Amino acid sequence: MNIFESFQSALQSVRANKLRSFLTMLGIIIGISSVITIVSIGDGAKDFISGEFADLGTNLINLKVTPPDDDIIEERDYFTMDDVEMLKDNIPEITHVMPELVSMGSLKTEKKAKPVRIAAINADAQKVYNIKMLNGRFLSEHDLDTRKNVAVIDEPTAKRLFGDTDVAGEKLTLNVRDKYVDLNIIGVCKDPNGSMSTAFGDNMPGLILIPITLGDRLFVNTDISTLSVILSDMTNATEVSNRMIRLLENSHKNKDKYSAQQGFKELETIDKVLSTLTLVLGAIAAISLVVGGIGVMNIMLVSVTERTREIGIRKAIGAKTSDIKIQFLMESIILCLIGGTIGTVLGISVAKLAGSFIHVSVPISLKVILVSFGFSSAVGIFFGLYPANKAAKLDPIEALRYE
Repeated sequence: MNIFESFQSALQSVRANKLRSFLTMLGIIIGISSVITIVSIGDGAKDFISGEFADLGTNLINLKVTPPDDDIIEERDYFTMDDVEMLKDNIPEITHVMPELVSMGSLKTEKKAKPVRIAAINADAQKVYNIKMLNGRFLSEHDLDTRKNVAVIDEPTAKRLFGDTDVAGEKLTLNVRDKYVDLNIIGVCKDPNGSMSTAFGDNMPGLILIPITLGDRLFVNTDISTLSVILSDMTNATEVSNRMIRLLENSHKNKDKYSAQQGFKELETIDKVLSTLTLVLGAIAAISLVVGGIGVMNIMLVSVTERTREIGIRKAIGAKTSDIKIQFLMESIILCLIGGTIGTVLGISVAKLAGSFIHVSVPISLKVILVSFGFSSAVGIFFGLYPANKAAKLDPIEALRYE
């Protein structure tokens, strides 16, 4: 019996017991689909986060107030608006400097309200955060100097409160810890949270940008602990960072209170966490493949027992030991490959469905599909060898006597 005939015979045996074959494949299907779904969603999440950070640019340096563990932060150590101008005036490589104060609050009109994240910033924030305006204008230095009660809100907030994005000139009330201030909207920016806001709807707080001089009057904590600096060229970023720190130390008359961090180091941490989480969850999902393989071996052993007389008859009429072994091994491989195919289709479908629900593009890796197929084939061979060997070693006389 050649390989093709063995394949046909194995396929007929699988078809003859459809329900049992399906239940046998179920572990393989769940395992393959889980691995593909988890890995694909993990890759999509990493791509999404990387894309969000990439939009913010790469010529960024974050200056932070970070004293040694055995030291304390004094009031004079925090950054001031004078530091912003000092850095721009003394270091020509600097193009933009953004101080920021952050708080939570709520916005309301006469009929509606929405929780918001409040960022008190200066005009340079538009470049630092790569903010895209949909309507109106961004904050200007004049708004800061004159301490105007003006604000820029994001697209979801505008739609929630006014039902439209063309709301420049409208008025609303900002509440920060029971401090109320009436604001004039001067512009609407693109949603900084991207697809995440769509996924979470009104549960995602909106964003309002106000002059930092206004935030200084409203917020409880008005200490500026971070300055985001954009350089024209990152070639000498380390040297420029050291110069900035020396200037700040001379100005504040302190030592070892500041640190400079190039780019978004947080991205590396997030990427590592997501990669590790994806790997762990994928490994857990792969365990079901092993369980499925054990199920395949169990059913094949049952099949060998049920077909003992058939094996005896085939050996009696001249079937070789290798023919018997190949047929049972082929049945095991067919079960795993069919299960792998169904699992792959199911995994891709679930991954795409989940991606559309959370509004994240989910890439389907050909490598993951090939590895899944390879693994399912390996499971079929590994867990099919023992039942196939047992069937091949049956003594034809004893097999014919089997009742």
